[in-house]
Amino acid sequence: MQILRETWHLLQKEISLEWRQKYAISGILLYVISSTFVVYTAIGEKLQQMKVVWGALFWIVVVFASVNAITKSFVQENTERQLYYYTLAKPSAIILSKIIYNTLLLVVIISLAYGAFGIFLGNPIQHNTLFWSTILLGSLGFSITFTFISAISSKANQNATLMAILSFPIILPMLMLLLRLTKIALGAMHDSAYYQDILMLLSIDIILISLVFMLFPFLWRD
Repeated sequence: MQILRETWHLLQKEISLEWRQKYAISGILLYVISSTFVVYTAIGEKLQQMKVVWGALFWIVVVFASVNAITKSFVQENTERQLYYYTLAKPSAIILSKIIYNTLLLVVIISLAYGAFGIFLGNPIQHNTLFWSTILLGSLGFSITFTFISAISSKANQNATLMAILSFPIILPMLMLLLRLTKIALGAMHDSAYYQDILMLLSIDIILISLVFMLFPFLWRD
C-alpha cells in the first residue's frame, strides 16, 4: 500500500535526522540521569521502602522527558519543509510516521529512565510483564497526544503554553491508569482485575489515534 511505503520512508527520514542531531537525545539522556540522581540524593535510601513514591517519581521524570522529546516533532519543521511534505506524502502517512517514531523514542527514553532508577534507587518491580505492557501502552498514548498537540502548536506560532494547556486534560486520565498499573506491578497494590485497566488504557489509545487520523488532514491542509 502507498501509505505504508510513504510512512516507511518518512520514518527513515525521522531516524536519520535524529541520528544526525545527536544533541537532542543526549540532552534528554542528561535530563533523565540528572533528575534520577537528584531524587537519589534527596531521598534515595528511604525510597526503597516507599514503592508508591518510586512509581510516582518514575512517571514524573518520564512525562517531562516525553514532553521535551516530542515537542520538536512539528515545531522544528519550517513552513517550506511542511509545504514540501504536503506535496510529497499523504497527511495520514506523515502523522503515522511521527507517531511511530516518537513511540519508539519514548520506549528508549523510558528504558533509560528505568535503568537509571534501577541503578540509583533499586528495582522494586515484581511483575515485569505488567510493567512493560504498561510502558508500551503509555508510550503509545503519550506519543499520539504530544505529537498531535505539537502539530497544533506549530500552527499557533509555536505556542508552548498552548501545548501544555491542551495536553494536560488528555494525559491526566492516562496518567491515573499508568500509576495504578505501576502500583500493581510494584506489588504495592493487589488487584486481580488489572486487565480491565489495561483494556481501558488500550481503548484510550485507540480513541486518540482515531481522532488524530480524522482531524490531522484538516489541520495539515490549513
